Amino acid sequence: MSILGPDGNPVDTSLLSKEVATPTVIGVRAVHHERVATGLTPERLAYVLHQAAIGSARDYLTLAEEMEERYLHYASQVQTRRLAIEGVEPSVAAPNGVPTKIVDFVHELVEDPNFHDMLGLLTDGIAKGYAVAEPIWEYERKALRPVAYKWRDQRFFQFDPVSQTELRLAVDGSSEGEPLAKPTFIVHAPRSKAGIPIRRGFARAAAWAFMLQSFALKDWSAFAEIYGIPLRLGRYHAGASEGDKKALLQAVRSIASDAAAIIPQGMQLEFIETKGQRGEAVFGSLLDYLDKGVSKLVVGQTMTSDNGASMAQAKVHNEVRLDIQRADGVQLSNTVTRDIVEWAVAMNFGPQDVYPRVVLPVAEPEDTKAMADGVAKLVPFGLRVKQSEIRGKFGLSEPSDTDELLTPQRQTSTQHEIVAANDPKKAARLSAGDCRCPSCGGTRSATLAAEPNAEADELDELVADAMADWEELVDPLLAPLREAVARASSFDELLAMMPELAAEVDGSKLAEALALLTAKARGLGDVKD
Repeated sequence: MSILGPDGNPVDTSLLSKEVATPTVIGVRAVHHERVATGLTPERLAYVLHQAAIGSARDYLTLAEEMEERYLHYASQVQTRRLAIEGVEPSVAAPNGVPTKIVDFVHELVEDPNFHDMLGLLTDGIAKGYAVAEPIWEYERKALRPVAYKWRDQRFFQFDPVSQTELRLAVDGSSEGEPLAKPTFIVHAPRSKAGIPIRRGFARAAAWAFMLQSFALKDWSAFAEIYGIPLRLGRYHAGASEGDKKALLQAVRSIASDAAAIIPQGMQLEFIETKGQRGEAVFGSLLDYLDKGVSKLVVGQTMTSDNGASMAQAKVHNEVRLDIQRADGVQLSNTVTRDIVEWAVAMNFGPQDVYPRVVLPVAEPEDTKAMADGVAKLVPFGLRVKQSEIRGKFGLSEPSDTDELLTPQRQTSTQHEIVAANDPKKAARLSAGDCRCPSCGGTRSATLAAEPNAEADELDELVADAMADWEELVDPLLAPLREAVARASSFDELLAMMPELAAEVDGSKLAEALALLTAKARGLGDVKD
């Protein structure tokens, strides 16, 4: 019985039992390559990029590799871009109708540590335009599956000479190469821009910045060598002999390296300070401009890489712009689903109408402070929130029974508590039915702001005494209105009763109480003054 691929065609199993693109000592898959970055000039760089665009990309790929070794800022940004997607944990998304045994099989593939390493290898294509890995297939645990993934140098391959889009295995003596048989290779060609794959990698654009910064560093070094050290000036008298002049010249030269010299008597050595700050203004500004351009090219922003931004700014801009990180994740997941998952499932379970997908979900950074404020405002209005979900947002674990817990401090004291603290006799007269504060189980609360454990003064006692009888004082004012509301059949009828109600309202008790409180408060103020 033949093994079928996702397209329903038989698979050549002989290709699965051996490595195809193994390195060699000589030939098109040799591991040793001529250097390109050394002595790079604008003419040479233009030629290398042109050759890559027409199908001869070996020198360009070598230059892209050397750039990551020589251009430190570029290397750090490339690493940041790659690690941003490597740090995302892959998962499996199964469409409806996929059998459980197939989903479990794909989970086994994804959970293999070698699979995660392979994802990291393929991210090299983001800079160079494409990356290739070769899976090693073997029967293991009653299934044909990849047991290892070999990184393959991009220089072992070439694109077809016509469309420049079909990747082929480079073969000695052939200008067209050899077509890649599936499932022997995983080819990841990210699409950051339109065009042929070799022109998509950002190493092509960064090559110009690399060349310019190389020139700037050389010129700055020469400038620093000339102007960074004080000029040594030797002065000899008019009657100095040739021997004296030679001795003075030797002394001037020796000071640069030996920092010590002797000269004949009557001669002088003078150190003239030079200002080399202009080198930093010119060359330093150019290098800073190039580095910022590379940051924008590779990670999409400069905030976290160049400016030393604050924590709040860094959270907004992130290490790699989120839209770029998501696009990298989607394109990488498409590649491994197409070149690994579909083939592994088809060869073990037969061709399927739909296949599980590998996904690399990029989480949206959350503003936990804003979320906490929102929850604190909405919960009192009846919003039900799971504690486990909130703990997950903040990265907090579930406390056990033996853990010491944080508890809120008491911020307010109720009316009954204040009265009890200041007038025990009056507190004894208040029953749960008379006092409506929460501590007594009443339906309405009246709270007074008070610092915890603060000692009550005379003014506090005055307020507590007044608040204890507030219902008795206010009831004569509100009783006629409540009765009118009960009798009225409409709002207009209630408005017509207002003149009659004004005569029935009795505010004498409230006026008397307010007058008494005002007098007491005035007296307390005079005493304290």
